[in-house]
Amino acid sequence: MPLHAWSSAHYAIALPAGHRFPIAKYALLREAVLAEGVVLAAHLHDPARAPLEDVRRVHDAAYLDRLVQGTMPAAEQRRLGFPWSEGLVERSFRACGGTLEAAAHALRNGIAMNLAGGTHHAFASHGEGFCVLNDVAVAVRALRARGLVERVAVIDLDVHQGNGTHAILADDEASFTFSMHGGRNYPFRKVPGRLDIELEDGTGDAEYLERLAGALPGVLAAARPDIVFYLAGADPHEGDTLGRLKLSFDGLMRRDALVLESARAVGVPVAIAIAGGYGREMDDTVRVHLNTARIARDFLRDERAGML
Repeated sequence: MPLHAWSSAHYAIALPAGHRFPIAKYALLREAVLAEGVVLAAHLHDPARAPLEDVRRVHDAAYLDRLVQGTMPAAEQRRLGFPWSEGLVERSFRACGGTLEAAAHALRNGIAMNLAGGTHHAFASHGEGFCVLNDVAVAVRALRARGLVERVAVIDLDVHQGNGTHAILADDEASFTFSMHGGRNYPFRKVPGRLDIELEDGTGDAEYLERLAGALPGVLAAARPDIVFYLAGADPHEGDTLGRLKLSFDGLMRRDALVLESARAVGVPVAIAIAGGYGREMDDTVRVHLNTARIARDFLRDERAGML
């Protein structure tokens, strides 16, 4: 069974010179998965815009009006981390659509991947930390509205806590939010999820994987999810400028495999979003995300082989 993925790389945004957000990584990742055959061209999709009706299930009307109409004050744009543009709006809706479409595909086929998304710092009423719309929360509520899922688990392994996702889903008893992140890293005011594991600066492969392996069975048992949303951040990598952790490429691949193996053990599909990555070398960030796609492809191959 092939890996299907969604890429919004065609919807790039112009950023000021020296801006720290690595917008180029999305096009590089798209090129890499195609060049290596990790995703075949026929299985790499341009996402549709997330329907406004679905986005409104999560985000306040006033915030969406400011976003869509371009009336965001300068202070709000600074908090977001991006200057407003029509391209930013288009990209944000497309990236949301990618997670929604990947999740719907995963429900039918086991695993699917958005080569963007993981915008977990977006709150209902505002964006921050380079996150405009909360793609996972939008997908959760959209799939529920369609009667496709009820219970969900969010496994957030970006190095930064998913404060926006936690806040949006805080009163949602059918959503289990799990984040394992740098305790001293952004955001400095955390929003409690159902389970948070905070790591010390400098945490490496052995401790990280031990703590993750210890947590995942309990997360999945408590969540009893119909689907897992997995945020596979590249920023725990030792070469990341914002990460402060010391995971190797191999450690991050083992992380990805551990999440997928744990979900497979209980028969739950997984929708993957790539989340953050700010490597000193952009090629390192792309490599981490590409490795996640490789692991996902290999799991699907294994499942197909098991059915033959």
